[in-house]
Amino acid sequence: QVQLAESGGGLVQTGGSLRLSCAASGRLFGIYAVGWYRQAPGKQRELAATVTNGGSTNYADSVKGRFTISRDNAKSTVYLQMNSLKPEDTAVYYCNVKNIVGDYWGQGTQVTVSS
Repeated sequence: QVQLAESGGGLVQTGGSLRLSCAASGRLFGIYAVGWYRQAPGKQRELAATVTNGGSTNYADSVKGRFTISRDNAKSTVYLQMNSLKPEDTAVYYCNVKNIVGDYWGQGTQVTVSS
């Protein structure tokens, strides 16, 4: 099993920044991708950003140029730096880890951007 602990969400004004962190623990072997997904009220969960073991990144078009995903393997932590935040970025953000067994999800952290 893999356990994920997210932090860093909160309330911010339009144009502000937040950095989300996700610390992984447990059986961390075989991980090939980590990322952040988000779910706004009344909408389906969607990809925000992912990064593979090889360092390849993938971003939703709506966050390109504003969000940056990074990972610190020594700390088993993945980050999401979010700049120039917009009200439409308001959502619960979930950390995700994919390994050879399956998918693991964090409990989510709320990000609210006020206009």
